Amino acid sequence: MAKLLSCVLGPRLYRVYRERGPGPAPRGAAGARQEPSWDSYYQPRSLEKHADSVLALASVLWSVSCYASPLAFIYLYRKGLLTLSRVVPLSHCAATVVLLLAGVACLRGIGRWTNPQYVQFISVLEDSHRLGTPEVKRKLANYNFDFRSWPVDFRWDAAPSRWGAGGAPLLRPPPRPRGAARSLLGALRKLPCQLASFVLAHTLGRRMLYPGSVYLLQKALMPVLLQGQARLVEECHGERAKLLACDGNEIDTMFMDRRGSPEPQGKTLVICCEGNAGFYEVGCLSTPLDAGYSVLGWNHPGFAGSTGVPLPQSEANAMDVVMQYALHRLGFAPCDIVIYAWSIGGFTATWAAMSYPEVGALVLDASFDDLVPLALKVLPCSWRELVTLTVRQYLNLNNGEQLCRYQGPVLLVRRTKDEIITTTVPEDVASNRGNDLLLKLLQHRYPRIMADEGVRVVREWLEATTPAEESAVLQRCALDESWCHSVLSSFAADRDPPFPWSLGEDLSAEGRRQLALFLARKHLQNFEASHCTPLPPPAFRLPWRL
Repeated sequence: MAKLLSCVLGPRLYRVYRERGPGPAPRGAAGARQEPSWDSYYQPRSLEKHADSVLALASVLWSVSCYASPLAFIYLYRKGLLTLSRVVPLSHCAATVVLLLAGVACLRGIGRWTNPQYVQFISVLEDSHRLGTPEVKRKLANYNFDFRSWPVDFRWDAAPSRWGAGGAPLLRPPPRPRGAARSLLGALRKLPCQLASFVLAHTLGRRMLYPGSVYLLQKALMPVLLQGQARLVEECHGERAKLLACDGNEIDTMFMDRRGSPEPQGKTLVICCEGNAGFYEVGCLSTPLDAGYSVLGWNHPGFAGSTGVPLPQSEANAMDVVMQYALHRLGFAPCDIVIYAWSIGGFTATWAAMSYPEVGALVLDASFDDLVPLALKVLPCSWRELVTLTVRQYLNLNNGEQLCRYQGPVLLVRRTKDEIITTTVPEDVASNRGNDLLLKLLQHRYPRIMADEGVRVVREWLEATTPAEESAVLQRCALDESWCHSVLSSFAADRDPPFPWSLGEDLSAEGRRQLALFLARKHLQNFEASHCTPLPPPAFRLPWRL
């Protein structure tokens, strides 16, 4: 009876990874150690299969009803249907539906109970929660199931944290207004706008900013995500783990270890931060993975197996436990870690680089400096003040500010046909917010070089739309790369000064222009593609180091 109850309440099982033994050796690799090949399958019995379909449909309908509830409430109120005499029969119908669904769940449990595969799985899952030994966890890794039931593998407080008992540091709050706004009358005057801002951020704003957290989208992508997980586990020997962040969110991660490969890049760990609709199963993780690096992928809070809501603070908390896991459980040194981010993942990547300044390098692909200009692009102009307040108060993805607080090597990848982070049209590379991110970084690190003439020549180079226009800018500047390198090396020799540098005070305007253009070309890589085109592995490279 206990086993039947466990089958009724147990998680949904998707796949079983079962080792079949050594597969054929790769062509041309005689005598090499043979990797195991795998079968992946799970065949539910008909009773479980049909009951699962009913419960899945009910789940989708419930999600749709939640999104439509405000409109439905308004409609029922206007029709006068929210009276007690009308609501009581509806509540009776709702209770009947709940009882019917509970019966369907029991039938599903009976179907699972008659399936030896599921009974074996539920026994392994119970042993993992009760014993937690490495051997049991290894057996559990052979199953792909609802991640909510996966045991926690690493906690944010499992290792000494630089933040102490409080977890990851709170993000800096926006500056508070002074004067009349701090008085009671000023606070009351701003209360309606504050309420509207809160509602906008936690309803439309969050879902527009992180569409991957919408349940219906995840439901539609589930087959693709499961296939991506199977590929990472079967072909790349990925190790899935659940991390517990300091705010209680559970973070779904996947680690591919290449430290045993003969390639030198396998010793470097690339931590991938996905975009606002990206998942590690099908996201930017494949680029460094195919390039031969060890890779750690993770999903945003509220994405796929991760729990929570994707807001700036929960994102920072998730990134903090991912970094702790890489350092203290996987055993990588900070200098051997590279953080790679695509699009909105630049926020957590720059936060990690700012908070863990010893990391080896930072690569930002198709990222931006500030969210406000992009939010104003897609929302009505009449909402300008409300949108600005909402972003600054609740959704402040200030990548540029965080990036300037990192001292290590940085590479920005700019998509020349980006339709997402341009503020006009995709063909207008001058409006790409990656340009502003580059200028903020260079102006912070080299303020004397990036004076008026330095900014001007870098903007000319950034606005060039063809190789011929870029060459014309380089010729007008008479760029001498060897001279630029020698000047930078001489300044940094025997001092290793932290940024910002004072270099450029005694240089001519022509010299500052050359250095500004040289530094811009070293920190920015153009990629002729749209925003969502995957970066090919040959285009993935580590940042320039002096």
